[in-house]
Amino acid sequence: MPIQVELSRIFIREMADMQVIELTEVGGSRSFPIVIGLTEACAIERRLKGCEVTRPQTHDLLANIIGLVGATVVRIEIPELKGGTFFAKIVLSHAGKEIEVDARPSDAIALGVAHRAPILVAESVITEAGLSAQGAPPPAIESSDDDDDDDAADDDDDDDDES
Repeated sequence: MPIQVELSRIFIREMADMQVIELTEVGGSRSFPIVIGLTEACAIERRLKGCEVTRPQTHDLLANIIGLVGATVVRIEIPELKGGTFFAKIVLSHAGKEIEVDARPSDAIALGVAHRAPILVAESVITEAGLSAQGAPPPAIESSDDDDDDDAADDDDDDDDES
């Protein structure tokens, strides 16, 4: 049975390649981080703060298209964690039917934040992610002061993978 979580923290280090969002169980104490890109982290933060931009960014474009075709974002699901990569779905409602769209968690959450859509995570994902992360962000991102930038990992892994 999926567990509802909420976005509890965003760790943004502009000089680092990796950013972190932390999801926390609603009404519980379990949490886990997901490493995302700077662009996605900034989009999520901008949406949370209600900041407007003069031209639509990618997530704004997608939200506009969803609205124009008469669909709504029902929920965000994170049903799987495989090989250190989180998999997500954006669940839309259109003409009385639910449509599942495969997405990266960061994109799904950025879109879901704008629509105040609930985020549901499979129990197995929370268990596995919590065990591997032990509820703490990666050390390179944990500190908020810029003096530690040399500690940030300079990994050239595929940016499309989120772990």
